[in-house]
Amino acid sequence: MSEEAKKNVTEEQPEAEEPQTAGETPEEEKPEETGETETKDETAELKAAVADLEKQVAALKNAYAMAYADTENTRKRLSKEFDQNMKYHIQGFALDILPVIDNCERALAVKPKDTEDENYRKAFEMVLKQLTAALKKEGVEEIEALGQPYDANWMQAMMTEAAEGVEPGTVTMVLQKGYKLKDRLLRAAMVKVSE
Repeated sequence: MSEEAKKNVTEEQPEAEEPQTAGETPEEEKPEETGETETKDETAELKAAVADLEKQVAALKNAYAMAYADTENTRKRLSKEFDQNMKYHIQGFALDILPVIDNCERALAVKPKDTEDENYRKAFEMVLKQLTAALKKEGVEEIEALGQPYDANWMQAMMTEAAEGVEPGTVTMVLQKGYKLKDRLLRAAMVKVSE
């Protein structure tokens, strides 16, 4: 055989396997170990990804709870404001009408001189009754002050006077009537109080 043929035959023959010693794994089994390592790495990565996603879910749940609470607080506040507006919706109008009532009462305080003046007086009485009835229907009421103990929440003391037979701190005269709208002060009663 030629030398070239010998080289080809040698190259075609498989090399002899080395004998295995105890405890060693064959070369063919090593790729499985690599597969197990890759599986462990993938598992660790997936666990880290799951932990990251759980943190994101917790953060989103917290953000949702905060947004829900904020929305509920806003809804309650708006509902309360709406109720307050409905309860006191007439306040501005009532404040504008109170001087009209005062003027009607001043006109009624004048004693009529003849029958024509008496007719005007009756007309003023009718207007005053209608106005006070309409306001009362909406919750506007006069503050009863005369003869009552002075209450700074509803009254404004303009003067004091020493009066016999009257306890100190009692209203002896009403200078201007006060009014309240349900449980809210519209205008304080201006009063004279005993010392």
